[in-house]
Amino acid sequence: MKHTLVALVQDKPGVLNRVASLFRRRAFNIESLTVGHTDQPHVSRMTIVIDSDNTSAHLVEANLAKLVNVIDIQDVTQQEMISRDLALIKVRVDAAGRAEIAQLAEIFRAKIVDVANDSVVVEATGDEDKIDGLVELLRPKGILEMVRTGRIAMVRGNQTSQRKNGNGHYNGNGNGHVARDVGLSSV
Repeated sequence: MKHTLVALVQDKPGVLNRVASLFRRRAFNIESLTVGHTDQPHVSRMTIVIDSDNTSAHLVEANLAKLVNVIDIQDVTQQEMISRDLALIKVRVDAAGRAEIAQLAEIFRAKIVDVANDSVVVEATGDEDKIDGLVELLRPKGILEMVRTGRIAMVRGNQTSQRKNGNGHYNGNGNGHVARDVGLSSV
């Protein structure tokens, strides 16, 4: 089973390296990792997907919580959430085949964002299964190059995946961590 963890981190040099080093040291495998800005200055958001058959999600969460630059970490897997993946797929195609690629893109609500003499780039957004389905249909056409963002996720409704105080800022306990009971003594 895949688990989706959402972490807020201080937007400082070296934070991503510390997170990656933790995964390397503990031999945790990352299915995907995306990082982007948040609505708060100097705070970035990481969405980390792990395979919990090989790695305990609770153990990963507890270890990430120990890092100084981590403000908050939550496993949102069991919460109602919206998740998306973005893919750019460059496909080999001649002028005669463009219409077929355009039709495939339309079926998946994707769009062609670049056209060259011998290729097109298709942009697709959706859940992993949707992107995987489009990739499988484009593969026989000749995928020249592909890049995917990995999963990003947000909890549905008025709840957030992070804890904010009344001032709209993220709750921290002074050293970058949000107070929570994740069983750190067992790690």
